[in-house]
Amino acid sequence: MITIRSFEQSENDLEFLMDMMYESIHIPQNKPSKKELLYSLNMKKYSESWIRQGDRALIAYNENNIPVGAAWYRLFTENQKGYGYIDDETPELGIAVTNEVRGKGIGLLLMKRLIETASRDGYTSLSLSVDPNNTQAVQLYKKLGFGKCGTSGTSSTMKYNIFSN
Repeated sequence: MITIRSFEQSENDLEFLMDMMYESIHIPQNKPSKKELLYSLNMKKYSESWIRQGDRALIAYNENNIPVGAAWYRLFTENQKGYGYIDDETPELGIAVTNEVRGKGIGLLLMKRLIETASRDGYTSLSLSVDPNNTQAVQLYKKLGFGKCGTSGTSSTMKYNIFSN
């Protein structure tokens, strides 16, 4: 049985969230270390200062109360864009699950719960950035109703309209 709860300002939650942020970055070969990658100039905007106004994160736990996945969103601005940036009112989301639970529906469950959270928070859309070669992720996002709306570098930007789905 999977339990999902909101991120709490604890060292354990923060460490796990950073682990999942690292896992969410699709680099199939020669991936830099977690510290090197998450705190690099282009990526630190995702990992710094959790939890700011507008940030949300959910963590999934297995039956043994061990964290197995996380999904989150964060607002960015025109002058500090994320890779999936659309506008200042659309949070950019990220998601990752641990290797042992991949393909078991936990990512789908986390995404649905995060979309519900965004709707309750008053957002009308969510965005994300995905490597088009990460076919499992792309399939999940399309299944949920995300559509491609642009490109940033080698990644696709996808958008989900909350009130039209």
